[in-house]
Amino acid sequence: MQQYLDILKEYWGYESFRGIQEDIIRSIGEGRDTLGLMPTGGGKSICFQVPAIAMGGLCLVITPLISLMEDQVSQLRMRGIKAETIHAGMRHDDILRVIDNCILGDFRFLYLSPERLESDIFKAKLNYMHNISFICVDEAHCISQWGYDFRPAYRNIAQLRNLIPYHVPVLALTATATQEVVTDIQRQLKFPEENCIRMSFERKNLVYVVRETENKEDELVHILKSFTKGSAIVYTRNRQLTSEIAKLLNSENITAENYHAGLTGAERDLRQINWMKGRSRVMVATNAFGMGIDKPDVRIVIHYDLPDSIEAYFQEAGRAGRDGNKAYAVMLYNPVNRRTMLQRVPQQYPPKDYIRQTYDNICYYYQIGIGEALGQTHYFSIEQFCKNFRQFPVQTDSALRILDAAGYIIYSTDNDFRSRVRFILSKEGLNRLENLGNKAETIISQMLRNYTGLFADFAYIDENIISANTGFSNDEVYDTLKDLNNRRILDYIPRSNQPTITFLTPRIESSSLSLTPMVYDQRLEEYKKRINTILEYAQTNDKCRSRMLLEYFGEESDHDCGQCDVCLSRKNQSSEEEKLNAITEAIKKLLKDGQWHPVTQLKELPFPTPQIEQAIKYMMAEEMLEFEEGRVRGKS
Repeated sequence: MQQYLDILKEYWGYESFRGIQEDIIRSIGEGRDTLGLMPTGGGKSICFQVPAIAMGGLCLVITPLISLMEDQVSQLRMRGIKAETIHAGMRHDDILRVIDNCILGDFRFLYLSPERLESDIFKAKLNYMHNISFICVDEAHCISQWGYDFRPAYRNIAQLRNLIPYHVPVLALTATATQEVVTDIQRQLKFPEENCIRMSFERKNLVYVVRETENKEDELVHILKSFTKGSAIVYTRNRQLTSEIAKLLNSENITAENYHAGLTGAERDLRQINWMKGRSRVMVATNAFGMGIDKPDVRIVIHYDLPDSIEAYFQEAGRAGRDGNKAYAVMLYNPVNRRTMLQRVPQQYPPKDYIRQTYDNICYYYQIGIGEALGQTHYFSIEQFCKNFRQFPVQTDSALRILDAAGYIIYSTDNDFRSRVRFILSKEGLNRLENLGNKAETIISQMLRNYTGLFADFAYIDENIISANTGFSNDEVYDTLKDLNNRRILDYIPRSNQPTITFLTPRIESSSLSLTPMVYDQRLEEYKKRINTILEYAQTNDKCRSRMLLEYFGEESDHDCGQCDVCLSRKNQSSEEEKLNAITEAIKKLLKDGQWHPVTQLKELPFPTPQIEQAIKYMMAEEMLEFEEGRVRGKS
């Protein structure tokens, strides 16, 4: 174990491991398939990064989010550790270069999106990778059809094991999984034996609160003004609401940014940086925000809308209090939410006929005939598509995800296509231009010094690097390149996260689409159960919230947390009962002589008058007192 501790100290500066990190590292280091169950903030990345460095060779890390990949690769490189990534949006030549680097160089990590595992390039090159140390599957619940975020592409991981001609252990990591999902993960990944190392889901520093309110906006502002220290996250269901709430908060002098998947990569990066550096206190976001975010001073996470599942809530709420200090997870609830939540079911699982019609319309959209389109990839604008075919965006998005789960398409919404530039003018034509202006000339000169082949084909560029080297802001670089594009001096394609659709099978008649029970009916019933469970959590006011969450994940607890809204309500109620009992006993003692006493005499007892009056009413209702013309006496 000392080798692992030395690596931890050298690269991360920590003296010891936390929680179950050491147990997981020892298990995978012994070559055993291992499932690590660690709540958000438990330090999952250490569990595979440390043993991968110790074991040497190449660790394949499969993770669903491009932003998370790029962040972790950047962090590893800053520590002097060689790491690469392959994801959608990369050119064929760049993918080949990355894989060859991993085969020939001493790289320790190759991050992959699960969809890349099926590519012909990767499969062909896999035969030359003789140095794979182990496979790490992050967000492993995505492999289970019972998991709350099932991703069909994760099923390719088990096939990957068969393609590697030697034993490669698998480390699966997840922050949220029920016992049913835990069992299914190990079965899907073909573990030869059960080996799940668990960390308690209990977060003793996190206070869970459900606040029932008729006016969520006022309640939100009130809560955030009450919490003046640290930063906050507010989760909403839709993109428009993130913008509206951010504007509301800023108008109340609460600095806020909004964040959702529809923003450009540059916009998301800037807003995240502003929040991380404390320039804005609140991030108002959809669930597109938060994966891989490790900001220690988040004091409160507020769910303005109810999430779809306990798993999603637990993961998002767990982004508060990562420094171990007291933090709050607040859910705003209005009884109207019940109807809204139940309406999500047909939105997430539209009728099968709607799914078939969406498939036909997609094929019409791209002018694909029967038997055509195998392997084709197309950019996809859901707004334009829905406008053309008069469909609703939410149901359309759901229909495409179901077609993805059924194996007919890959519907990829987490793309990151980097900015590209190609000069239209030749070198001679560029040199003949006059009066371009200092800004344009400086940016062109910078690009020609740093990027090759710009006159022959598109080349990837990074506006951040150009900005740093020229002294111009990112906006100035962007505006200048757009102007040069409009003047037909160059072609500029800004960074984009536009979704894509890839056809995995030739087009067939929609009536022949196979929407099996595993793809549709069983998933629909599972979704209904999750909706009902989160509603039950929000509506319950007689059970400790921490215990409810622990029991959902199969963890027994023999104590209440003592700090959630339910526990505090009980304490207050118990305290009131104790006060009432004390006053009742004092009145009984005063009246034990059986004589009549003025009510005013009772009010001279050393208790607040309203509480004495409450005790008198209680004792009369229980027939402990007789009352007559301003006098009372005890009943025997």
